[in-house]
Amino acid sequence: MASPMAAQAGKLLRAAWALRPCLPLGQSQGIQWSSRRWLNLQEYQSKKLMSDNGVKVQRFFVADTANDALEAAKRLNAKEIVLKAQILAGGRGKGTFNSGLKGGVHLTKDPKVVGQLAKQMIGYNLATKQTPKDGVKVNKVMVAEALDISRETYLAILMDRSCNGPVLVGSPQGGVDIEEVAATTPELIFKEEIDIFEGLKESQAQRMAENLGFHGALKTQAADQIKKLYNLFLKIDATQVEVNPFGETPEGQVVCFDAKINFDDNAEFRQKDIFAMDDKSENEPIENEAAKHDLKYIGLDGNIACFVNGAGLAMATCDIISLNGGKPANFLDLGGGVKESQVYQAFKLLTADPKVEAILVNIFGGIVNCAIIANGITRACRELELKVPLVVRLEGTNVEEAQSILNNSGLPITSASDLEDAARKAVASVTPK
Repeated sequence: MASPMAAQAGKLLRAAWALRPCLPLGQSQGIQWSSRRWLNLQEYQSKKLMSDNGVKVQRFFVADTANDALEAAKRLNAKEIVLKAQILAGGRGKGTFNSGLKGGVHLTKDPKVVGQLAKQMIGYNLATKQTPKDGVKVNKVMVAEALDISRETYLAILMDRSCNGPVLVGSPQGGVDIEEVAATTPELIFKEEIDIFEGLKESQAQRMAENLGFHGALKTQAADQIKKLYNLFLKIDATQVEVNPFGETPEGQVVCFDAKINFDDNAEFRQKDIFAMDDKSENEPIENEAAKHDLKYIGLDGNIACFVNGAGLAMATCDIISLNGGKPANFLDLGGGVKESQVYQAFKLLTADPKVEAILVNIFGGIVNCAIIANGITRACRELELKVPLVVRLEGTNVEEAQSILNNSGLPITSASDLEDAARKAVASVTPK
């Protein structure tokens, strides 16, 4: 059984680590995770990418003033218009603005109403269940043609490590949480493993369309959209393209009504235009600062900072702290190609958090040279005049040299023999409240 931390982290980060969305994921009974995102596009950006690649989406415009929203509504010339606040958090429809307006998604047939609503959205904070308490400032709205949906299905393409390539996942039960469908009616989850060299076959696209409940001309149309989505998936170096709902209209159109796209960060060098669209304004300042030094930071609600290399090790570290009666304050992932300066910057970030009462360093040196870590730790301790207890567990490449550096530093660093020992010592170092 997955540990509480691993279960919650799996759900939060499934796209980033390409976990399988067709498996039911557990609910954490422990620590609350704060939002952390890698590259994550706004809804209108994802829809533009799809539209530019032949995928059927609603007609839409983007506006950053109420007057532009009004003009966009007029240009649409649609029977009904949907106005959507553009923020990264979910639950917009049930959110509340500090202008007093309720709901970040509104339907209307009158373009003038679009302008009036946009005036109460743009420049104001929208609070939802997924935002901080004060909400997130809305800088843009999407003005789109509202289409009726006669049937909703679910479709996703994602990288699956277990089959060493992309997998097509679908269900005729769309518009709901796919984990819930997988848990209650697993027979309604369909998969097609795609050979990365051969690509998505016509027979696979047709079979998935049929499994989703499309028939006749709609089946052909759905299969065509599935192939275009796969081509997009490859072209933009995505780790996941999730369309929910992948819907059918009363007029006989197959439309991607809402989509989430996640990208491979390692492909940034060849996807510069896409990565340039990243809006970091909704990040916590500490996340942006960490990213400047090629560090990944996730904020938690405890008091023991975790400094690790690798997401799996990070989750294990957080779990074992919890099992020993402590609470992680965050974790900071150093990654593989580490430099001494990064270690120093990591300590600056961790010690800047007033919640932190102890730091646990847990490094497994495969690619990482433990001696570099040790030199970075001792430099940080001296230059930052570290005031909180520090527990260090190192294992792997050059660990003997690293231990010698720490032991001969004359600094109050507590060494640990293994992860269990490290967690126990870190928890014991924190003053009980």
